[in-house]
Amino acid sequence: MSIKFQYNKISQQRLQKQLDIRLRALPTLQSKEAALRVEVKNAKDKMNELEEKLQQQLKEYENIARLWSEFDTDLVTVREVKLSSKKIAGTKTPVLEDVDFDLKDFSLYNNPSWYLKGVALLESMGKIAIEKEVFRKKMDLLDYARKKTTQKVNLYEKVQIPEYLDAINKIKRFLEDQENLSKAAQKIVKKRHEQNQ
Repeated sequence: MSIKFQYNKISQQRLQKQLDIRLRALPTLQSKEAALRVEVKNAKDKMNELEEKLQQQLKEYENIARLWSEFDTDLVTVREVKLSSKKIAGTKTPVLEDVDFDLKDFSLYNNPSWYLKGVALLESMGKIAIEKEVFRKKMDLLDYARKKTTQKVNLYEKVQIPEYLDAINKIKRFLEDQENLSKAAQKIVKKRHEQNQ
């Protein structure tokens, strides 16, 4: 990005304003980037924790896998997933409020006694799986925001601020050279004027 400017005071002031804006915004952007980095890590850790919990529950009930062939899988369905949103460092993220399940009527007398435990297990595992997906979405959103913020920080730090400083210095040198030439010309004119008198 090449900054366009003219060699005059007005252009120098305009560039200085733009530089000041970026210098004031940079610490805020760096803080936002750090906060997002921490939140992405927290969301990823929570997602991994939920995955482990889900795998652990699956392992616990692996020994009764043959019984699941008798279980009616349409017995429990998700009715509603209640989500809200929370802003983290300016980024809207989902928060799981609750998961409502629909339970079809079934006879306790005509079905095995472990059906109630099976229903509770399915609800528990369903809730964990949904919560894990919410944290995955949260992590993706925060990571995207972090990448965008990192890009902006790098743009300011490595491109724009140095370019504005360079342009301001060029204008200052040009104006100083002009002033020196003007003073030198005035001295020459003054000497000639004194010699002619």
